[in-house]
Amino acid sequence: MPWLSQEVEELGFALQRTFQTGVEVEGTLEDCIRLNLNLRCASQVLYSLKKFRANRPDDVYASVAKISWETLIKKDGYFSVTSTVDHFTVNNNLFVNVRVKDAIVDRFRDQTGSRPDSGPDQGQAVVHLFWKEEHAEIFIDSSGHTLAKHGYRKIPGRAPMLEALASSVVLATKWDRKSPFVNPMCGSGTLAIEALLIATNRRPGLFRNNYGFMHIIGYRESMYTGERKRLEEQMKEVPGLHAIATDNRRDAIDITLVNARAASVESMLKLKVCDFIETEMPETPGVICINPEYGERMGELAELEATYKKIGDFLKQKCQGYVGYIYTGNLELAKKIGLKTSRRIEFYSAKLDCRLLEYELYAGSKRKSE
Repeated sequence: MPWLSQEVEELGFALQRTFQTGVEVEGTLEDCIRLNLNLRCASQVLYSLKKFRANRPDDVYASVAKISWETLIKKDGYFSVTSTVDHFTVNNNLFVNVRVKDAIVDRFRDQTGSRPDSGPDQGQAVVHLFWKEEHAEIFIDSSGHTLAKHGYRKIPGRAPMLEALASSVVLATKWDRKSPFVNPMCGSGTLAIEALLIATNRRPGLFRNNYGFMHIIGYRESMYTGERKRLEEQMKEVPGLHAIATDNRRDAIDITLVNARAASVESMLKLKVCDFIETEMPETPGVICINPEYGERMGELAELEATYKKIGDFLKQKCQGYVGYIYTGNLELAKKIGLKTSRRIEFYSAKLDCRLLEYELYAGSKRKSE
């Protein structure tokens, strides 16, 4: 994901490797503090402890048991195990998680005579195993609970877009972070709220106070409080900045307001209950970004075809001078928009192959249908 790479580099880290689901950098466990508090697009920050070869779960157990866990996790502490496994000997990740847990517990008993508690709660120390074919790697998950949820969203609403995904979508647009950001069909308001957070440099670490790194031996609270203070100092005001969020459901607008207040951006957000075609577009052009339904259930497609066509008409007739964006997981429906795209940006949301479609909505000119 290029936006994650960009974020990491802006924090001063050199990329060692990039791949479809993440990036790799060199650093210390304390560097993970800065990454966790600042990254908008990430889901986890994993700190590698050991790479090894494994052809069966017993190989995993043997390699994990050799790690000095007593120097990482308090013997009277608590840890959980997560994993990403793709190996022909495994049809249930929970079995591998138990083998990792057993290896850690047995190591503790051998070295200290006691052991920490363990279970599914990821609110304290978290150990993560990656195992694909014969290649395995064990990590400290320095995030704990996922970073993809930024912590301010009190009410998710229906089919909510994850905050990390919304950030990536905003960063992928050509928005200048000064002109209007318009978000019809806003749902729980995540796109509009993330846009305002990005423009004012409010980082996710402002909304969260518990991470996995806090439960590792050697954690220095002064490092965390120092970085947290920097987050507060780097926030900025942008004169005249505002986003517009509309939805035809009153509950969606109410939820958006609650979430915007929790994110401390409600003063920059203009809300209205209305159909998307009634959204008032400021005369000064900016960006309009819409995340319509994809039509995942039978019987919805005919109605959504009409909706997508109306979106195209709205963009063409009322959004001249803007740059338009549609985020969708249904490219067949997107054809009903009837406008020529200037960019098609790939996104992968869960198991869906999605696209962010960009439209240059030139004033006084017509675009040919695709």
